[in-house]
Amino acid sequence: MEQSTLTALFLPLALGIIMLGMGMTLTLDDFKRVFVSPKAVLLGLANQLLLLPLLGILIIWAFGLEGTMAVGVMLLALCPGGATSNIISHLAKADLALSISLTAISSTITNFSIPIFLNMALFHFMGGAEAVQLPIGKTIVQIFAVTILPVAIGMVIKSRLPQFTEKSLKAVNIMSAVFFVLILLLAILKERANIVPYFQQAGIPALVLNAGAMFLGYFSGLTFALQFKQRVAIAIETGIQNGTLAIAIALSPVMLNNTEMAIPAAIYSLIMFVTASAVVMWSRSRVELDI
Repeated sequence: MEQSTLTALFLPLALGIIMLGMGMTLTLDDFKRVFVSPKAVLLGLANQLLLLPLLGILIIWAFGLEGTMAVGVMLLALCPGGATSNIISHLAKADLALSISLTAISSTITNFSIPIFLNMALFHFMGGAEAVQLPIGKTIVQIFAVTILPVAIGMVIKSRLPQFTEKSLKAVNIMSAVFFVLILLLAILKERANIVPYFQQAGIPALVLNAGAMFLGYFSGLTFALQFKQRVAIAIETGIQNGTLAIAIALSPVMLNNTEMAIPAAIYSLIMFVTASAVVMWSRSRVELDI
């Protein structure tokens, strides 16, 4: 995919609007929950930041992925849960406060961890001198500008202008959803001639990563005796990755600038909506039965 002004400007703008919308649902109290009830938050972060990347490595090894596809899978596994996970948690009647807290904290941490570990993946899978070296400092600034900063602005807007936030949040959420779809379509349509072989190569690994992440999140919560709504929230947060961020990093001219590395995230973003729909229906039926 050749980069264009549309791609270079639209991707960070779209992601920024999505993260702004998420910030408009947050307050400082969401972060205080870490200290009030730390077990669920710590377990969720362990799943997101430690177990998910390890699962990504295992899937790369199991399916024999190499080069750009392997880097694309690792990029996806290194990304935090996105604003979509909060929407899905809400629909599933899961613990929304836990979901929002995990999204906010993991987004902050991965702002610094993605450049470091992605560089390691680039060196390992792209073959030494052939690896694309990701500028760590510049990448941290770029990710901060399109994730942490708009979230912070959204929180300020919610705090200072609550009535405006209440009136505009629905429109912002709709706009965020539209931008997400447009980003996904942009990544797919630019490579429409190759999307079938890419799906053949990365579709099953993406499905296994998605289903495995949700399974891991839910049953780790079961092991540590968390409430059902907390287990579902962690499962969703672990399995619903910020595909928009992964695509933006892969396509950005100042970061990876590589179409093939965006393909696993684009395919994953399609698959996760199917699996998330199943989780929503299952979770809602369990909650309604008070199980």
